Amino acid sequence: MAGVQSTQSVQEPQVDISKTSYVPAEGYDKKCIFCKIVNNEMGTELLHSGEEISCFRDIKPGAPHHYLVVPTKHVGNCKSLRKDHVPLVKRMVDLGKEILQRNNVTDLADVRFGFHWPPFCSVAHLHLHVLAPASQMGLMSRLFYRLNSYWFVTADQLIEALNSKEDTN
Repeated sequence: MAGVQSTQSVQEPQVDISKTSYVPAEGYDKKCIFCKIVNNEMGTELLHSGEEISCFRDIKPGAPHHYLVVPTKHVGNCKSLRKDHVPLVKRMVDLGKEILQRNNVTDLADVRFGFHWPPFCSVAHLHLHVLAPASQMGLMSRLFYRLNSYWFVTADQLIEALNSKEDTN
């Protein structure tokens, strides 16, 4: 993937979820399934749980490795983002790369990083799809996570769109 290149490891405090009790935090939407997952209410294995971003496997994988990287606090979909969200999106991509590498995926040229564009997202909590190897995606996944479509944008495309937005106060 061209454009979003970073060799830095995502430096974020790790949270030992075994020692945390459930207390709804600021930025928690009690109706949001992803908020429930990152707050350890659903029994979903968290591959990364940090103060800013978390990661877990997609329940309906579109590739042998299909992960979702989400902000730990509730953030709406791609359309709700502003220019100042670009660093968050970049850190989400960096974490996706890190998770792939931990799972022995070394060919980052055969990876798809992207977001479903509203109204085509099933959960209204920002989530980056990390799919690898993209060359092993089935027909339906190739359609569902299709590049240059109305319903799916790459992380690079989203960053470019956010950077072109006017600054908001």
